[in-house]
Amino acid sequence: MIAPEGKIILIPASILLLIFGFMSFKTEGMWIKSFFIFDFIFVIFSLYFFRDPDHAMPEDKSLFISPADGKVVQIIDVNDLEVGQAKQISIFLSVFNVHKQAVPMSSTVLHSKYNKGKFLAAWNHKASMDNEQTEILFETESGMKYKIKQIAGLIARRILCYMVEGESVERGDRLGFIRFGSRVDIIVPFDFKIKVKVGDIVKNRISVIGSAG
Repeated sequence: MIAPEGKIILIPASILLLIFGFMSFKTEGMWIKSFFIFDFIFVIFSLYFFRDPDHAMPEDKSLFISPADGKVVQIIDVNDLEVGQAKQISIFLSVFNVHKQAVPMSSTVLHSKYNKGKFLAAWNHKASMDNEQTEILFETESGMKYKIKQIAGLIARRILCYMVEGESVERGDRLGFIRFGSRVDIIVPFDFKIKVKVGDIVKNRISVIGSAG
């Protein structure tokens, strides 16, 4: 399946591919053939990038599932103004990962804030603080507060967030999408039991990040 977020790119690119294909068939011009080859490669890459698999979630609803595909690149202690003493788990998404994000636990959206910033490479840990990002604060039924940050990268310049303040969301709901390489930070309470480590590869909706303490 193809993510709906990719249609704005795939439809024009596919139309251009048909035009360049027809023109390259009718003419000997090398520049037309070059554009056709370039656009063909771009469409194939975009089809791969905007794939949208529907992963089955673990049945235990007390488990905090991964909101994103990618590699765990950092786990640190932080002091968050709204979560308090907390742990931050950072997931780096390369251009080869699925780029949709999911709600990790059934919760209420307390706020969703968009912050302008830089476009450092997403694997750079300074990106968590300095890069353009959307920060969503959630609260579970048990009262646990946690945050998900969608962070832009060097190439990623478009963050889509579907969370609305005051809305109740279910575990696995579509949280948003980041176009091209990026980073997702998870901020959870200090007593949260983390079940991943730096270097682990995690999958959206499948992998378990941890559980409440």
